[in-house]
Amino acid sequence: MTTTTPALAAPSAGAAFERVQIERRDLRPDDVRIDIRWAGICHTDIHITREEWGGTLYPLTPGHEILGTVTEVGADVTDHAVGDVVGVGCLVDSCGECEPCRDGEEQYCLKGAVQTYGQEDYHGEITKGGYSGEVVVRDHFVVKVPDSYDEADYAGVTPLLCAGITTYHPLKEAGVGPGSRVGVIGLGGLGHVAVKIAAAMGAEVTVLSRTDSKKQDGMSFGAQDFRATEDGTAFEELAGSFDLLVNTVGSGIPLDSYMGLLDRGGVLANVGAPEDSLQVSAFSLLANRRSIRGNMIGGLPEHQEMLDFCAEHGITATVEVIDAGQVDDYYDKVVAGDVRYRAVIDTATLAG
Repeated sequence: MTTTTPALAAPSAGAAFERVQIERRDLRPDDVRIDIRWAGICHTDIHITREEWGGTLYPLTPGHEILGTVTEVGADVTDHAVGDVVGVGCLVDSCGECEPCRDGEEQYCLKGAVQTYGQEDYHGEITKGGYSGEVVVRDHFVVKVPDSYDEADYAGVTPLLCAGITTYHPLKEAGVGPGSRVGVIGLGGLGHVAVKIAAAMGAEVTVLSRTDSKKQDGMSFGAQDFRATEDGTAFEELAGSFDLLVNTVGSGIPLDSYMGLLDRGGVLANVGAPEDSLQVSAFSLLANRRSIRGNMIGGLPEHQEMLDFCAEHGITATVEVIDAGQVDDYYDKVVAGDVRYRAVIDTATLAG
């Protein structure tokens, strides 16, 4: 038995979203049904919807930043109850048995973690994401929204389910704390959250952006410095200045120039996903024992840890709330860098 719910679906690459009804499965014993209230737009949604990474399965209902209220739980669910405010991020299942899963790093599941949308799951069904009225998710992949957030915060909390964990993970992995020197490359949907979290961890944060047009925002988010890279002088003036660089940019950048900003043993953590290959000279790595590391979200225990940390420090994403009819236009605005700083869909408008 299934239920239906209103949703947005892209019928093909380049086509406008259509308002449709999609099916959600009846609950299995370990499932949670969630009435979705807010759904964030991530640049990954755009890449996949427009088939820029290939392999997109249509019709596609995107969305992996999901916040809503539990309306039903399966017979075996004990960690969630009807009425709980919860979130769902990029994953909705994994094998639960391999070493990464046992270590709480489900994103690296050896069988293959199941993405929230656009992927065949272990039961042969194609997952459908958060641009919809409700979702059914295995309980392990549902996280609690801390009580210290109130209803007015929820739209801003929603992007933390992707942008938050994507930036929290490399900061934690690097042991960022008081005195750490962190550079955040790019001040967009990911970068602005990285600045807020790194500052809350006690780091000395510098934003590295192409121009200084967002300087006031960057400083208000907690950065101590903001440097425009367009004219190239920052690369000389800041050489060897950072313990960690977090690259949030979704397009290619001159990595060798940025590697020179790292101090001895410094790390560049790459969380952006440009279409083109990343290229760096071996000499950029050999000099001063520098390294580059990829980071892909975090496991479910760390999702909850991140939300709890952000709640403790009053961190939310800075968002523009939109209705369902604006999604196509906002895809173009995200690509153009014209959103401050994350777009979130009011899912109450889906049926309209």
